[in-house]
Amino acid sequence: METGQPQASIARNIFEGIVQFLPDWLQIPILCLIILLVVLAWVSSVRSKIARRRAARNPQPVPTAPGSQGSGADHLGQYAPAQQAPQAPPQQPSGADYLGSYAPQQRRDGD
Repeated sequence: METGQPQASIARNIFEGIVQFLPDWLQIPILCLIILLVVLAWVSSVRSKIARRRAARNPQPVPTAPGSQGSGADHLGQYAPAQQAPQAPPQQPSGADYLGSYAPQQRRDGD
């Protein structure tokens, strides 16, 4: 016979049995501690996801441990790829570049 109410899971029955076994003055603090642990675990997972995203966006080189030999890329020497500086976009000429003979004359410091 179906009553329309979902059946309680075994875990819920065990949890309720443990909580009801505790004295009344201890039930609320224990429930608050459980809720606090769940919230802290959630905050920790969110922080680690944010840290992973930041690390993926801006990778930082990992320093080698003291006394270790490093990796093969650390020993390339003259065969290492050249460091390329970020190139600035080509500068667009401004209105002053089109003045031609109407451009103001350069002042000299001695005048």
